[in-house]
Amino acid sequence: MVSSPHEAMHRIFQHDTRLFSRVSKALGFDLPTPDSITILPTDLTESSPVERRVDTLLRLDSAAHGVFLLAIEAQGKKDPAKPASWAYYTAYLWTKYRLPTALMVVVQDRSTAEWAERPVASGPPQIPTLVLKPLVAGPHNMPVITDPAEARDDLVLAALAAITHADDRDIGAILKALSTALRGVPEDIADPIIEFTAQGLAKRPAKHIWRKLVAVDLSFYKSYISEEIRDEGRAEGAVRRAAEDVLDILEVRGIDIPEAVRERITGCGDPEILRHWHRRAVTAPTAEDVLTDE
Repeated sequence: MVSSPHEAMHRIFQHDTRLFSRVSKALGFDLPTPDSITILPTDLTESSPVERRVDTLLRLDSAAHGVFLLAIEAQGKKDPAKPASWAYYTAYLWTKYRLPTALMVVVQDRSTAEWAERPVASGPPQIPTLVLKPLVAGPHNMPVITDPAEARDDLVLAALAAITHADDRDIGAILKALSTALRGVPEDIADPIIEFTAQGLAKRPAKHIWRKLVAVDLSFYKSYISEEIRDEGRAEGAVRRAAEDVLDILEVRGIDIPEAVRERITGCGDPEILRHWHRRAVTAPTAEDVLTDE
């Protein structure tokens, strides 16, 4: 199953096709912005039943540096089968389009970055034939942007940098810089940045930081994540009130509530169970009996 970080790490290059030129500086070379960039179909399937699909594929045209293809792959973890797939992608694209083809892999941890950067040869050691050595963008070389002014200079790059540094100890400051930089930015520009960042952080702890920052710093946006945060806040409030209602009924009836029972009721996040407990609280002889037959 394709994960949210996987999609964010490569689709952000489709959102801003010139992003790679800025990222190239962090990767050790400075590629001037091409005259034009075209998003190409990503399906590399041949007549055989095996489907081959690259994550994002761009064609970069430049009067100064010619034309080449850039295949972008998002990689969440080490996968021994991937180098062979990547070699296939680049060879196939080279054959299909008759253009030089580069591969960049975007990752979120240093271990995966080190693995992806290692050259892999398709042939035996004495006859390497085709050697694969992709560019790798990750926490080891992407900038750590904690200055809102710097983030504001390039919001898309700042979002990608935040995604690749999802596990960084400074992620709080990185995300704060980005949310601050987004204040006052038109919604049609800010909304995709908010979404890419949320998707890229996925289930990591940093996503909770980002969601809170969006709720506080960017509360006027009507984007998906903003609405999701508000909806979740309302749902959490309803659950909390439902738990308090169960306890109130028991207290009004004069029934002793052991601490373990109280903690179990207040810690329940299921509205259906709380409704069931609410009904039982009206007649249950003890607090413990409320929790039976869940």
